[in-house]
Amino acid sequence: MIESQLEVQDLNARYVQAIDDNKLEAWPDFFTENGRYRVTTAENFERGLPLAMIYATSRAMLRDRVRSLRDANVYEAQRYRHIIGPPLIAPDEGGGLHAQTAFMVARIMHTGETTLFATGRYHDHIVLDDGK
Repeated sequence: MIESQLEVQDLNARYVQAIDDNKLEAWPDFFTENGRYRVTTAENFERGLPLAMIYATSRAMLRDRVRSLRDANVYEAQRYRHIIGPPLIAPDEGGGLHAQTAFMVARIMHTGETTLFATGRYHDHIVLDDGK
């Protein structure tokens, strides 16, 4: 179980590094082809409500979101820095893992002003895809 713990910690570290280093084109590669990504409120999650602020059901949809962010959306220059906690992991019946990981995200504006942007918890279902 310790090996799985370390592998999930490494996966999480690489995941947030892609975002923090603004390598968003690499970010969808952390998902399987039919992987699902959802950002929702704690209340909606706890109540089992499907409404989400961001919802994607494939790697292709995630790539489209990145393209939109790069080409269509215009934002003031900013960076992000994630702080993640140790994941709580449990095996699933299909050979994958379920993981919950707490996070905090700071947003750093081009002026250097830093604010707390988001806090929450990742709820991940982790599977091997082509050995990765």
